[in-house]
Amino acid sequence: MGIFYFPCLLFLTMFSSYGFADITTSNPLSIRQTLSSPDGSFELGFFSPNSSQNRQYVGIWFKGVTPRVYVWVANRENPVTSSTANLTISSNGSLILLDDKQKTLWSSGEEVLTSNECRAQLSNSGNLVVIDNVTGTYLWQSFEHPTDTMLPLSSLMYDIPNNTRRVLTSWKSNTDPSPGEFLAELTPEVPPQGLVWKGSSPYWRSGPWVETRFSGIPEMDKTYVNPLKMVQDVVNGTGVLTFCALRNFDVSYIKLTSDGSVDIHRTNGDTTGWIKHFEGPLRSCDLYGTCGPYGLCMRSMSTPTCKCVRGFVPKSEDEWNSGNWTRGCVRRTELSPCQGNSSSTTQSKDTTDGFYRVANMKPPDAYELTSFGDAEQCRQGCLRNCSCSAFAYSNGIGCLVWNQELLDMVQFSEGGEFISIRLARSELAGSKRIKIIVFSTISLCVFIILVLATFCCWRYRLKQNGEARVAMEISEDSWKNNLKSQDVSGLNFFEMHTIQTATNDFSISNKLGQGGFGTVYKGKLKDGKEIAVKRLSSSSGEGTEEFMNELKLISKLQHRNLVRLLGYCIEGEEKILVYEFMVNKSLDTFLFDMKKKLEIDWPKRFNIIQGIARGLLYLHRDSFLRVVHRDLKASNILLDEKLNPKISDFGLARMFQGTQNQDNTNRVFGTLGYMSPEYVWTGTFSEKSDIYSFGVLMLEIISGKEISSFSCGEEDKNLLACAWESWSETGGVDLLDYDIADSESDSVEAVMRCVQIGLMCVQHQAMDRPNIKQVVTMLTSTMDLPKPKQPMFVLDTSDEDSLSLKSNDHKDLFSDDENIPAQEKP
Repeated sequence: MGIFYFPCLLFLTMFSSYGFADITTSNPLSIRQTLSSPDGSFELGFFSPNSSQNRQYVGIWFKGVTPRVYVWVANRENPVTSSTANLTISSNGSLILLDDKQKTLWSSGEEVLTSNECRAQLSNSGNLVVIDNVTGTYLWQSFEHPTDTMLPLSSLMYDIPNNTRRVLTSWKSNTDPSPGEFLAELTPEVPPQGLVWKGSSPYWRSGPWVETRFSGIPEMDKTYVNPLKMVQDVVNGTGVLTFCALRNFDVSYIKLTSDGSVDIHRTNGDTTGWIKHFEGPLRSCDLYGTCGPYGLCMRSMSTPTCKCVRGFVPKSEDEWNSGNWTRGCVRRTELSPCQGNSSSTTQSKDTTDGFYRVANMKPPDAYELTSFGDAEQCRQGCLRNCSCSAFAYSNGIGCLVWNQELLDMVQFSEGGEFISIRLARSELAGSKRIKIIVFSTISLCVFIILVLATFCCWRYRLKQNGEARVAMEISEDSWKNNLKSQDVSGLNFFEMHTIQTATNDFSISNKLGQGGFGTVYKGKLKDGKEIAVKRLSSSSGEGTEEFMNELKLISKLQHRNLVRLLGYCIEGEEKILVYEFMVNKSLDTFLFDMKKKLEIDWPKRFNIIQGIARGLLYLHRDSFLRVVHRDLKASNILLDEKLNPKISDFGLARMFQGTQNQDNTNRVFGTLGYMSPEYVWTGTFSEKSDIYSFGVLMLEIISGKEISSFSCGEEDKNLLACAWESWSETGGVDLLDYDIADSESDSVEAVMRCVQIGLMCVQHQAMDRPNIKQVVTMLTSTMDLPKPKQPMFVLDTSDEDSLSLKSNDHKDLFSDDENIPAQEKP
């Protein structure tokens, strides 16, 4: 069976095993002895998965990598219960396991004719082989008898003429290697697909193979470097799926877990930790037949959501509405009487069946490959076949047809295939006359609505202009008097002469920073206390609203990771806020300075990330009001004398009450690169908008590079693109700022974890991003992290032309960075 390993010829050198003590009849392997591969990658020996010496197994594991991963087990169903046992070779060439009474507990198989001189050795690929010393023939090898794991060069296969197949069988549990209830195989369909069984029922399938990928796994898109290679011989009835290792990674494996998941793990040869590269099934929609026959599972949703495809209705309305979708859907209108193999052109177009095309689909199960040459022939062939319920034409496959009910249908947000589902003509768009009537009616309604909307807008503007003139006359004095008379708890009212004395009459030598809504100065009160004074510009049209907002809001918020407002001052046109002074100024002054960045090594940066997350947790969840900051960035993170972070600048913050979780504004303020896509394009903001900004900030803290000036590679990729590329190739470890890189394993693992969390936070869809409570949990635990989706780089801040274009297209929504109140930093 050695022919099944040749698709990965690059790795054949791994079989070298010279200078290595083998297992022979006279040299058995006993308990407490181990056998290593020549390069030290793998080890063979006795082990007990639950640390009990009463039940021992013979297995192979990765040597020197923790936690230990067992990749093959010999005596799964018959553990060693005695204190002594030996793995040896019988006189006829079989590998056998004997207990203390010389009873055979396990054997590699039937007796074979040999030269009576055999040895067993563990190769560098992790393959345990029995070799005839005289002929050099492989008599047996563990790669042909896998348990729950595939290593590079190993394979799954089927051989119909010889009635053989090679499958994976899960462990019963994490501590019990005996065969569990899950089995993974390569199906003999054309094209083949991967299928996981739970007992006698299908549990999860990969969809048919399309050239270089499985069509039912959207993660295997064009950017995915697939470690699998498929060879199918339809004529001879054989098929082989070989695992050829992950590119750029030293160690990797595929495992069928005890809960039915097919996972790919990898490491760069580090001795600690494994990184999950792939997991399937990943979501509830991936489970086989979640929505029943003709039921469509929407995988883009976080929870399984089923709907009947067009032309179908639930088989049981009561069960469907209660969330029990297993019985699926049935046709609302039966198909036209079957015409057999007659040409469809002889029938009326109003009576023949048609097709409804659905995009981004995982092809349903029970498909058949036909010989139809192109898409139109595929369509006509299905239409002439009385039992054909759907067809799909793919350049990578050809023409697939379904002659049974459609089962296990999933729709992705992107990727997948087009499926054309057969429907009665009445279920489609209808006759040309109906189309004209519908179109005319819609056009008339739209025209009427536009006329009414224009009239209402005109009336509203007249009213607003009148009210605005009156408001302008009274607003300048009334807001000051009202604010001054308010009891703003915990805040002091400072006289103007006190502020002038503290700042040396706003001396330029005391200036700390400047933004669109004013300037920030350092000051010192008579008692020696240092303060930061934000002096709002009198020419700023938006300053009053932001001043009122920040004053009322921050006075009610108290947390160690939020900057503290001490008081305010109002006199004439002056609007002033007084803060506690942060001796180390803002995070950006450290992070983006070539010398000062060396003062914040990775442990300090990780502490800053956690502190910002705790501050956001208070704003989003723990304060009596739910607050969205809306301008989270490095210049708005202040650092105290111990470099602990404090979130500042609440001029753009908004409050939510009750169950409200999002709002909308017709003016978008913030800083390009930090703003979430939904906020930029629609003005919609929520907690998830802050999460996006936090994700960008995390990646800046890790890399030490500012998103507005970051670029890497010949294509000048921006920070998000480079972070994704780094995570995909190395787990994110090479994104860490080179000037403070640390080789300690704990730091490396934390960096990789933070990069993955950052990428989860900047996912395009707000629903895909975690909330801040989940982020804090992920930062402080060792739980497995979900795989993020690739960010959509709609704001490429490294491209000035792109920025200019997008700013001009939305010039009524954006303010220049110079006019955004988030720029002030004490």
